[in-house]
Amino acid sequence: MKFFADTADVDAIRELNDAGLLDGVTTNPSLIMKSGRDFKEVVTEIAGFVEGPVSAETVATDHETMLAEGRELAKIGDNIAIKVPLTLDGLKTCKVLSGEGRMVNVTLCFSANQALLAAKAGATFISPFIGRLDDINLDGMELISDIRTIYDNYGFETQILAASIRTVNHVTEAARIGADVATMPPEVIKKLADHPLTTKGLDTFLADWEKTGQKIL
Repeated sequence: MKFFADTADVDAIRELNDAGLLDGVTTNPSLIMKSGRDFKEVVTEIAGFVEGPVSAETVATDHETMLAEGRELAKIGDNIAIKVPLTLDGLKTCKVLSGEGRMVNVTLCFSANQALLAAKAGATFISPFIGRLDDINLDGMELISDIRTIYDNYGFETQILAASIRTVNHVTEAARIGADVATMPPEVIKKLADHPLTTKGLDTFLADWEKTGQKIL
């Protein structure tokens, strides 16, 4: 499973990237707003040091303008994945951009039928939103499972990018089902390393080592 950081916080991205834990980054208008920076500036900076896909989202709702925005964003770098919404205009734009050899991330997916359409439109990534479904008492993981089954049935190459991940359990379940990518806030990625028994064991080892009076360096 690939790990993408779902943030526009450049410092947090650098930290994870330097640790070798990142395969890409996803951004959206809300995350850019939180960063307080210029949209193209921050995306260009991220794409400059992250080797994997960096999703940059269009904001138009009509096909022609969305297509123009997508082509403009693609100029930032070869690793830009153009993000379009799962609407008919977004799917039309996806078909054109993917036909031009560009990576496209179709976002705001909430049903298996939507994911099926995105795959037929040639999407590189489909972004089903787990947490937002859980918020309205639906099972986000059931959607991931349904999409996995459908894509496998027909050999679609579109990668399932589990999005709106809120907890480490979301990551475990998405990996178990077979999602290709999990995009999550940096703090969730860091929590994946946490376990109380690891902490307890390390404390014991260090206490015993201290008693030996030895040093490695």
